[in-house]
Amino acid sequence: MVSISHERSVASERRLLAVLRAAEVVHLEGSWGFRRDVDGAPPEAVATVRDDEGWCALVPAASGPGERFGLTLTTFPAGVDNSGFVGWLATTIKRRLGSGVFVVCGDNPGRGGIFDYLGYPIEIADEVRRLIDDLRSQQAGDPLDLDLHIFEVIETSPTSAISAETVWPR
Repeated sequence: MVSISHERSVASERRLLAVLRAAEVVHLEGSWGFRRDVDGAPPEAVATVRDDEGWCALVPAASGPGERFGLTLTTFPAGVDNSGFVGWLATTIKRRLGSGVFVVCGDNPGRGGIFDYLGYPIEIADEVRRLIDDLRSQQAGDPLDLDLHIFEVIETSPTSAISAETVWPR
């Protein structure tokens, strides 16, 4: 479900971690690559995309030239607000592992709706998969965990540089 969310960044982080925990996540085996100039979708393709010069298919990588990628399939349950998910996960991977990613999205109403194929360089496939699995395993609601909480000032001294309008994090 794509929706417009008006929330603080900490609330988005909390919501998107819950979305990741609720999603079905499958790390596809092997390496994948793009094959150009296909007619329609080859049976082994997980996605096809067209630009103004023709079709391109995302297929199991054959030997030879071309970039190789690892793939993770994420299927979201019906009714979940996954707005911002792709950008959040891509940013998390970039910050922690230094790599960009690509995403191919689709829709399957029979399985809840939107699904994503996340692609990343095959050289760091194990690290990306471990990061995704670690994010999924984070427990929500640990009362001693101060991450993803918002703190507001209740009282200040007359000489304080902060005020009652100060909030952490923004």
